[in-house]
Amino acid sequence: MARGIPAAALLATRDGQAADCRVLADLTPGRRAVVVGMTADAPPLVARRLEDLGLTGGTTVEVVRRAPLRDPVVYRVKDYELCLRREQAAYVLAREVQ
Repeated sequence: MARGIPAAALLATRDGQAADCRVLADLTPGRRAVVVGMTADAPPLVARRLEDLGLTGGTTVEVVRRAPLRDPVVYRVKDYELCLRREQAAYVLAREVQ
């Protein structure tokens, strides 16, 4: 589980289905996931900014690479690459896909 995210927060999604969801920060390079929503404890301004950057429900995200000290991480979102710190990525709930 991501640092600082209580387990109860992972259960709060927009569609109420979080059984197989993880936070984006927990995915390893090469993995892909579909964004489900934001965690319940995501600050509203941070959640809005992440959504403005393209991390909206149904969007496929791929983990491209990670910095040597694991932070920040580069994600491929739609047709561009986005670099986020683990703290920010820990607010994004996603369901891993093949």
